[in-house]
Amino acid sequence: MTLAPYVRILGRGPGRARALTEDEAFKAMRLILSGDAAPEAVGALLMLMRYRGESAPEIAGFTRAVLDDLGSWKAVPATLDWPSYAAGRTRGRPLFLLSAKLLAAAGQKVLLHGWNSHQSPLASVNDALASLDIPAVSSPHEATARLETCGIAYVPLEAISRPGYNLIRLRDILGLRSCVNTVLRMLNPAEAMATVQGVFHPSYRDLQQDAGALLGRSTILVVKGGGGEFERHPGKLTQAYGLLGGAAATLDAAPLLNATRRLHEPDHPTPPLADLWHGTAQDPFAEAVVVGTAGLALIAAGLCQTPAEGDAMARDLWTNRAQQHAARPTEDA
Repeated sequence: MTLAPYVRILGRGPGRARALTEDEAFKAMRLILSGDAAPEAVGALLMLMRYRGESAPEIAGFTRAVLDDLGSWKAVPATLDWPSYAAGRTRGRPLFLLSAKLLAAAGQKVLLHGWNSHQSPLASVNDALASLDIPAVSSPHEATARLETCGIAYVPLEAISRPGYNLIRLRDILGLRSCVNTVLRMLNPAEAMATVQGVFHPSYRDLQQDAGALLGRSTILVVKGGGGEFERHPGKLTQAYGLLGGAAATLDAAPLLNATRRLHEPDHPTPPLADLWHGTAQDPFAEAVVVGTAGLALIAAGLCQTPAEGDAMARDLWTNRAQQHAARPTEDA
C-alpha cells in the first residue's frame, strides 16, 4: 500500500485537486499509523492539506483512524474531555488547569491530555501539575483509578498514541503545524460525553464543530483561546461554538470585567498557580480567566444552561474551593 493515490488527489493542481472524503482520509491515516507509508509521502500529504486548508470530513476520517488504535483508553470513565495542544512562546501560565480543577470539584471526572511545544517554562502544563495535585498518568488503569479518587488526571499524548505523538513532532522537521494538531484536539480518547477545545484561529471553531457532528459527538464547546487553549478572555465578549445535545450551537459570553490587555502579557506576570488556588496570592484578572473558563466548561458538562448561570456557579466553586477540595475522598481515605 502507498499514500501516492491520496497525495495525487490533493496535489493534482488547480481545477483538478480536491479534498479527501472521510473514507479516503480514514484509509490514508490507517496507512500512516501502520508505519508502512514513506515518510516523504506523509510530509507531502500533511503539507498539501495545510496549504489547501483541511476539511471537516478529512479531520473526521483521520480522527476515526487514530481512535481505532486506542483500545482500553475508551473504557476510562471520564465525563469531560479536556485537550491541551497549544503552542507558542508568548503563552503564560496554564490558568485553565485551575478551571479544570473546579469542574472536578463540581463532580466531573476530567481527563486532560496533550502535548505542548515551543513554550516558555512558565507555560509548561507538565511542570504545573504536581503543585496543583493533578496526577499525571500513563495507562488506562491508572487514569481510571485517579479519576475515581481525584476527579481529574492528565495523560501525555505519547501514552495515548505513540504514532500520534510522532506525527505531531513532525513540526520540528517540517517547520509548520499540521492538521494532526486538530485531530488530536478532536480525539476524546475516553469517549467522554462532553469535550472542551481551544483554537488559535477563529476559522477552526467551525471546522471542529463540523468534524464533531460527522463523528457523532454530542457535546463540544470550542473557543478561541490564548495559544489555542480552552481559555476565556474575561475582558471581551467570548463566542463559544460547537454542539450541545448533538445540535449546532453558538453561545455569547459577556465580559466579566473591564480589561483591555491581552490574555497573557509578559508585563503582567501571573502568580504561581498553586498560590492562586490556595489563596496566598490574588490576581483579579487571572481569577476571572479561571472563573470564566470554568463557566463555559460547566455548560459543556451539562451543569448549566447559559453563560450567566455558568459564571455564577463557577464563582461559587472558586469561592468555596478549599472546602470542596477537602471534601473529595483521597486515594488513602
